[in-house]
Amino acid sequence: MVETAAGAETWQQTLVMLAGGAIPFLESYVTSFVGVLVGMPAPLAVSAAVVGNVVCTLVLTFLTGGARSMATRGKEAQPSKRRQRVAKYMDRLGVPGVCLATPLVLPTMFTAPILVGMGAKVQSVILWMTVSIIAWGVLFGFFGDWVSGWFM
Repeated sequence: MVETAAGAETWQQTLVMLAGGAIPFLESYVTSFVGVLVGMPAPLAVSAAVVGNVVCTLVLTFLTGGARSMATRGKEAQPSKRRQRVAKYMDRLGVPGVCLATPLVLPTMFTAPILVGMGAKVQSVILWMTVSIIAWGVLFGFFGDWVSGWFM
């Protein structure tokens, strides 16, 4: 990603950041950091990375929500021990806490569908995951800007 973006025009860098934001474990935070390091304006790098990450996460969340609705229609699910443990943390932190904290451990593209699959409301997951994606993207964009000052 770095080599592709480093020597490209700004519009091409923007496309690379959009695509990078949609890749698990790169997402908005790594992609915005890299975009700033390769010389993109920070607002553009962060915006492109965030949009790519949000769009991918939204699509997966809506697909999971629809699949869960179809699979659980008229059924009462018996939760496994693993699901019970995850539900315990969700009860303790709530959807906002899980959405804001999990990018440190799991990609948002995994976390959002898991939360919806466990029964969290799609709208709540989308809202808090979008807030999380933006917050982490901005934070790492600022960090990338700060680090790039060391090399100038």
